[in-house]
Amino acid sequence: MMKNLILVGPPGAGKGTLAERLIDEKGFMHISTGQILREALANKTQIGLEAKAYMDKGELVPDEVVTGIVMEKLSEDEVRTKGFMLDGFPRTLNQAELLDEGLKKYGIEIEVVIYLEADQDTIIKRLSGRRACRECGRNFNIYTMKPQKEGVCDHCHGELFQRDDDKEETVRNRLKVYSDSTAPLVDFYKEKGSLKTFNGNNDLNVIYSEIKNVL
Repeated sequence: MMKNLILVGPPGAGKGTLAERLIDEKGFMHISTGQILREALANKTQIGLEAKAYMDKGELVPDEVVTGIVMEKLSEDEVRTKGFMLDGFPRTLNQAELLDEGLKKYGIEIEVVIYLEADQDTIIKRLSGRRACRECGRNFNIYTMKPQKEGVCDHCHGELFQRDDDKEETVRNRLKVYSDSTAPLVDFYKEKGSLKTFNGNNDLNVIYSEIKNVL
């Protein structure tokens, strides 16, 4: 089975759900940039302190520093043995190129890039339909996973609400940002021959079955 992979696609394409299933069933190490950045800061690694200096000034952490933190994690023996799944990184073409250079130094190869392709209407419906419980944090969807009682959580009876970043106007803006910065990754990995495209409009069980066949 393939060991090292990247999961890319627009917000709302189903990456989070698929990532959880792949981690649970296939044993991949889940590499999230947010998580490993927090680890680097907590452990006060050299590159973690470098990132902190930018964050303390309210500046974006440069691609070179973010990539360095990712490579620090990928070079760990446990990660290299188990295999990994990068989720949420790389986000830009520059990050992808820097990652490619870093991987070559360690002799690590990305075996497949899973690209979930979904149309805008489907994504907007999925995200704008999401409702979260204020008490237990469970998620519902007014279109695809309705609660038994409108506005009330099935599990704890807490109030359901719509997060600000799930409102339609915000979703449209997120999709524009994705298209401008992240979509070029698709061409980059397509040229390298590692891209596998899946229809994110399909039921997630169907997509997961197709991904398992590729892996």
